[in-house]
Parts: sequence; structure tokens; C-alpha cells
Amino acid sequence: MAHTPRDRRHTGDAQHRPDGRSPAGPRPQPAGRGDTRGPSEHIARGGPRATGGTTRRRTARGGRRAIRAALRRESPSVIAVLADEADFAAMQRYASFPFADHPTYLRQAEGLLRARAVQGRHTTVVLFVPIVYGAFCAEARLDPDQPISRARYAAEAAATGPALPYEGQPLSQLIPQLIDAEEHHATHLCATDALVGLGECADCGEDVASAALDRADHAVQALLRAAGAGSHHLVCSVPAEGASLIAVLHFRAESGSTPTETSAAAKVDRADREVFCTVLAAGLATNRPGGVVLRTTAEDQRDTVRGWALRDHWLRPLTEAEVFDAYCTDPDTGEPLAPESGVDYRAGLTLPHPEDEPR
Repeated sequence: MAHTPRDRRHTGDAQHRPDGRSPAGPRPQPAGRGDTRGPSEHIARGGPRATGGTTRRRTARGGRRAIRAALRRESPSVIAVLADEADFAAMQRYASFPFADHPTYLRQAEGLLRARAVQGRHTTVVLFVPIVYGAFCAEARLDPDQPISRARYAAEAAATGPALPYEGQPLSQLIPQLIDAEEHHATHLCATDALVGLGECADCGEDVASAALDRADHAVQALLRAAGAGSHHLVCSVPAEGASLIAVLHFRAESGSTPTETSAAAKVDRADREVFCTVLAAGLATNRPGGVVLRTTAEDQRDTVRGWALRDHWLRPLTEAEVFDAYCTDPDTGEPLAPESGVDYRAGLTLPHPEDEPR
């Protein structure tokens, strides 16, 4: 009698039991077939302990990611910003420059700065100056039409020029600050160049540049003492090749019992003072026809303007009429200008000459 597949399955099972009933457990596998791993192998390859191994591996990967994230947070970055439309247009000639218009570019740059700040990452911002970038690439033999070249220029600009930290301020506020810092830097370099190579004094053998810097510092101290209490705006202008060197010093002095105490209480920015002293030193050393103007604002008083001319390596006080003429004359046309309302034009104060003071 022929067996059906169902019959054959039962017949085959019955061969293992005398009574013909199916075995209670699974049938043994023939030698050489099936899973022949022992208990230890099951544990090593996928038993309960494999979960712990996987967890350890995941934990290790997570730890590495956390370390890399911490390193990123502690790694400063530099972003160079194109400040105006003209600089932006100059960069559009490069095929690798991906931006189409300046407003969108600024929005994207500000968004990147905010995102990095949210992540707790420090970012330094510098100005991107296309003409300087071109010279940098030529000197370093870099292709200016490559993103890596722009990145290297940004790093170099932050290392050698003015840079400001991003502290959440909008770019509309940060960019003017960067422009001012860049102008300060350029003025300082030009004034320093004017001092370089002046050599030694033919009469006394003293280094002319060093002596001029000492004299300029002495003059600033004298101006601080003479200014008195109030908010002060001090401007030094010295003619140079191509354009005038102009340095500005803002400071506020509280009233003291003596001029020296008032001077010591004056709050002066160190970087601004260094630039001011260098420009003044360039004028004193070269005896160029420069000048210094001091405008003082005090509570419940009219503003006061005083002036000095650079003469014979020192500051000669201007008369009241000279101060008025200097302020009320158009420097380009020579035409008279109306005097400013609420301002008194006063003669400059005599400043003690360094050689006249006791050492």
C-alpha cells in the first residue's frame, strides 16, 4: 500500500519508538549536520552575554563621539566676512564662490555664527578684503579660486590683523566695529613705517623713533592732566604720503583734588592710546605740520574745544582765534563754516616741555 506524505512522516517517526508513537523531543540531527556548537560557543556567538558586548561597543563609540564633540567645542574657528557690496562683487569672479547676492550672504553668515554660539563654540570674525586676499594667494602660490585658499586667508587674517570675538551681536553692529579696528590697524602700521629708518639724532646720537615715542607718551600724559574732569575726545592729525594719519582717543576723567589725580583716574583704552602715541610720535619726529584737538563735554556745561599745533617736536598751543578758524573753515574749499551751537572755542593750554620738568 502506498503511503501518502502524511503517512510517510508518521511512519518515519515511529521507527525511533517500539510502540510506534512519535518521540516527545526533537529528533537528533545526523552527524555532521545542524548546530554542533557547545554551550560556551552559544554564549560567545549570540547567547545572553552578547548583549553586554554590544553595549560595551556602543558605549565606546558614544564615548568617542562625546570626546570629539568636546574637542570641537574647544577648537576656535575663524569666519572672514565681506563687509560691503563692492568687496562681495570682487569675489563673484571666482567660480567656486557660491553666493549670488550680498544680503543673502550676510544672513547666512549671521545664521552660522548664531548656530555655532548655540553649540557653545568660540568664533573669531575678521574682515575679508579681496585685494589683500589676492596678494596673499600670489605670495603663498595658492589658487584664489579654491575654498581652502579662502580658509587659509581667514586664518592668516585673524593671526596678523584685527579680529573680534562673536558674542551674539548682529553683523550690522559687528561689521562697523571690524572696520574701525581695521582702520586703527592700518593707521598704526603707516605711523610705524614713518618712524622706521629715521636713524639716530645727529647731535646727541639718540634713536629718533624711540625718543619721539617717549615724547609722545609724555605729551599724552600732559594732555590728560590738562583736560580735567569730563568726557574727552582727543584727535591727532599728521599729514602723510597719500592721506593724513588720524588717531582718536576717547577718555573720561573724574574730578580729583589735583590734576595728577584727575589724570590717574582717566579711563583710556590701551590700544587706542598706543595708536594715538604712534601717530603723534610720527608727527613729532618728522616735524610735519600736524595738530591735536581736544573736545570736552562736562555735565551742565557747554562743550569746550582747544587745539595745539605740532611745532619744533612739541605741541604749541593755538590761540582762541586759531582754534575758531580751524573748526569753522571747510578743509577742502577754504570757505568759512558757521560755528557749532553750544560750543566754546578756547586757546590751547601750555603743556610742560619734557626738558623743563625735573627728572
